[in-house]
Amino acid sequence: MIELTIPVIGIMKSPYKEKFGIPRQPNLVEVESYIEMQGPYNDLLAFEGIEEFSHLWLLWQFHDNKNQENSKFRPQVRPPRLGGNQKIGVFATRSMYRPSSIGLSVVKLKEVKKVGKTVRVYVTGSDLLDGTPIVDIKPYIHYSDAVTEAQSGYAQEEPQRKTVIWSDEAEQQKQQLLENGKISVQTIQELEQVLSLDPRPAYQEDPERIYGIRFADFNIKFIVNETSVLIVEIE
Repeated sequence: MIELTIPVIGIMKSPYKEKFGIPRQPNLVEVESYIEMQGPYNDLLAFEGIEEFSHLWLLWQFHDNKNQENSKFRPQVRPPRLGGNQKIGVFATRSMYRPSSIGLSVVKLKEVKKVGKTVRVYVTGSDLLDGTPIVDIKPYIHYSDAVTEAQSGYAQEEPQRKTVIWSDEAEQQKQQLLENGKISVQTIQELEQVLSLDPRPAYQEDPERIYGIRFADFNIKFIVNETSVLIVEIE
């Protein structure tokens, strides 16, 4: 079997500290993150002209699939969008459990700048876990990459969003964090966007269960019902 060796050109620095809560597709939330380029690729000359493009393709590695290590090829998986119960061919999904652990995401470019001795590529809309290895960056070409008449199978429509509400206690905690400068308005807005997508597995429908998510430097607890997400604690 032919195998490839691919260099890691950078590491994603993201507020997504765990897989639970990451949007299932890119550009569903406008969360800011950045790629910290690794040598010898941390050279601004390598990015000359990139500011003329609004979006980028990121090629990256599913690096945290502990269950896939040394496992056999599985031709079928259960996509969350289908409720986690229906099997479908792995090549008809974007599942992380695939023969080559390579992911592909379109993100919006904010800026590229030198920070200390490294180069950072700031983007929004990423669906990547903090620490994800980046193996390539390519410009998004609208006339060829955007196929307006494309059919998207079981994922034709964007998922519906829920209203995000703060409990009285969580609202007090949020205001205290804001006053102490420990959290920004931007981070709060990003968190609300993430929770509005309902990060629970599709098969979980317990309106009384309290879920927990790690986002940025915070632990958030929340409850989900049919139309809304109630944040009950942030610390």
